[in-house]
Amino acid sequence: MPATDFDAERTYDEHRFSTRSVFRSDRTKVVLGYFEPGQFIPVHAPDSDVTICVRAGTGVVREGGTDHAVGPDDVVVVEAGVERGVRADEDGRLEALLVTSPPPTDAEHDPVREGLERGVFEP
Repeated sequence: MPATDFDAERTYDEHRFSTRSVFRSDRTKVVLGYFEPGQFIPVHAPDSDVTICVRAGTGVVREGGTDHAVGPDDVVVVEAGVERGVRADEDGRLEALLVTSPPPTDAEHDPVREGLERGVFEP
């Protein structure tokens, strides 16, 4: 079983959110997400459940048509097929644990890549 912590894995990128993979199998993917102020994972709707647990900072987690304001120790779960996205508030960094099951396919992440290239949170 892999063991690590947010401090050991922490890495930020001034251009886009960064992730550090903690674990991956055919059934589950676990990553630590690090967001500079205003950075985001664009809204998309893969066929996987996701659990997002905020460790530090504040931001918004989109779940379908609802934006949840989140902060440390908040947990948001979004079912497969429901639109989701994560955005750090403009005034600080955000760190979160993201667990997806099953892991999204590369094709399901196309909207994420496109949103990042265009610099837009909304699809």
